[in-house]
Amino acid sequence: MIAVVTGASSGIGEATARRIAREPGAELVLVARRADRLDALAGELPVRATTVAVDLLDEAAPARVAEHVAAEHGGRLHLLVNNAGAAWRGRFGDPDGGWGNVERHMRLNFDAQVRLTEALLPLLRASAPSAIVNVSSTAGRIARGNSGAYSASKFALAGWSDALHLEERPHGVHVGLVLPGFVATEGFPQQELRDNPRTRWLVSTPDKVADAILAAGPGGRAERYVPRAYGALAILRVVAPGLVRRALGAGGTLITPSTTAQ
Repeated sequence: MIAVVTGASSGIGEATARRIAREPGAELVLVARRADRLDALAGELPVRATTVAVDLLDEAAPARVAEHVAAEHGGRLHLLVNNAGAAWRGRFGDPDGGWGNVERHMRLNFDAQVRLTEALLPLLRASAPSAIVNVSSTAGRIARGNSGAYSASKFALAGWSDALHLEERPHGVHVGLVLPGFVATEGFPQQELRDNPRTRWLVSTPDKVADAILAAGPGGRAERYVPRAYGALAILRVVAPGLVRRALGAGGTLITPSTTAQ
């Protein structure tokens, strides 16, 4: 299995690369901005791993990744993990919010994923059966104040994933969706939640998200929440939206964005 993993320099992306490397016959293409981190990770993996140090916001980034896969792996690609992303808090009506904050979230968390998928889709079709896994967020099903721009980008990614699966299924390309909640990473240790016995269950690990990505990719699952209990909150949002709004408006902590690394 040849896999491209974006945001592979740390956190969920790094954990996913390590998890895929345990699969028989795996080969990896690691994509992120930090070349030193990518090279160090590639050197630690027990399988062949090549790297593409690129900012996915660059106009030429998708073509660079596609050309690399064509040159290094003969154009074969069985799994694309769209994991790169970021979050910036801000209310829409604040001076540092508004359209500008929405735009920067959409450019990285949605537009970049779509552009890269478009560039790699011919390779995925030619290598079918293959899979795409888009890493959204539980914030892509339930939005909170002060993170609406992030939620908008992750809602878009979730909706597009559902449609893309229907379109690509006849071509042998499965599209899965992973929706993490709180995830303890180097930059976001979630220590306060982990120290409180009442909220400890809310926090997961990059390794568990990586397992979910494998389940939603070659495993063929439609979507996975991490932790799984978050799926019940998404259902509650559909059947009792007023209740969820009241809970969030009262300061309840149901969802916070998980932040991945580009």
